[in-house]
Amino acid sequence: MADFSYTAIDGTGRTIEGRLAAGSRQEVYRQLEERSLTPVEVRGGGAAQGEARAESEDSPSGPPRLKRAQLILFTEELADLLDAGVQLQQALAILHGRQQNPSIRKVSLLLREELREGVSFSAALRKVSPSFDDFYCNLVSAGEVSGSLAKILRRLAANLTILYELQTKMLSAMIYPCFLILACILLMVVFMTVLAPQLTNLLASAKQELPLPTRILVDTTAFFSRWWWVFAIAAALGLLSFRSVLVRPAGRLWWDRWKLRAPLFGPILETRFSASFAQGLGALVVNGVSLLPGLRLMTKATGNAYYRNALQKVCDLVGGGDSLAGALKRVGGFAPLLVDLLAVGEQTGTLGRSLEKAARRFDKELDGRIKRLTALISPVIIIFMAIIVTAVAYSIVAAIFQSVSGIRSRG
Repeated sequence: MADFSYTAIDGTGRTIEGRLAAGSRQEVYRQLEERSLTPVEVRGGGAAQGEARAESEDSPSGPPRLKRAQLILFTEELADLLDAGVQLQQALAILHGRQQNPSIRKVSLLLREELREGVSFSAALRKVSPSFDDFYCNLVSAGEVSGSLAKILRRLAANLTILYELQTKMLSAMIYPCFLILACILLMVVFMTVLAPQLTNLLASAKQELPLPTRILVDTTAFFSRWWWVFAIAAALGLLSFRSVLVRPAGRLWWDRWKLRAPLFGPILETRFSASFAQGLGALVVNGVSLLPGLRLMTKATGNAYYRNALQKVCDLVGGGDSLAGALKRVGGFAPLLVDLLAVGEQTGTLGRSLEKAARRFDKELDGRIKRLTALISPVIIIFMAIIVTAVAYSIVAAIFQSVSGIRSRG
């Protein structure tokens, strides 16, 4: 047991101060609620021992981190509870009680503790977990000020879901091509380590000269089998050099810009940025965040160094009095459709709606680009594999045919 001092408000609005002996802060709050007192501040007692034990049972020590799917689940369920009329602290208590995921349980517990200390919800989010970025926290802050926290959380969940689906589409589109590439590599490894030595021994025992296609294939296999370590060292050195270049800001800027200009993949990355930028900035503007602070938040949240540098220039121009569409056009590198839609939105006073419309357009365009890329890559890889398999099969069949012909001629 430990001594706690508290400040609370009774039913008539009077401020009451006192002391209680309890095992944890949670017990102090429970005793105050039983006395119909609203706690304002609880001091003393050292660390909240009961809470700490609960946290250690729920998840490992350290700041809890939520994966994207967990963050979406937490936001959606909290929005549902607030929509149902549940108070924020009680909603967090319900989440902590019914959730099975340790990270969500710990986040809910820590957030509730911060709120009991008088911290605002947006400030508590920043303190509790790095998973709540500036974009998330500032949108929640706007909801607290406007009294529409449930609506803001609902929009945040929708925004996070869209971004999550964009990433899922990108990853899903590459699964089949990567599988085909690995199958091709496995085929070559099997030939080099199993088929080629057996074929060479067979022809050597028959005292037959290898046909030209077979000789080329066997010599190539022998070369890579003997000098593979040179290629491995060269690849490792190349990878280390590449990583050292990316550590430098100029190197990262060059690489991110090159990715946007790469054939096939560059347009997809550009469209993905346009969709996420319009979706994020639109959510901020619609929920009361001013344009310039919203732009600065989106600049921090942008992972591509080239676009981050361009958005910083846009922020400077907008801060100097330029329109958003005009600043994007002056800086360059942004999709013309995005600039045109934003120009219309600024002229009609519906910038938030124009951003959301642009997000839907680019999301649809991204889906089409990914489907076309998948449809193009798969046949190319299949044709490449067919050429390799045909070459290997022809060299083997030619060697066997020549060996059989030699045996027949001697017979």
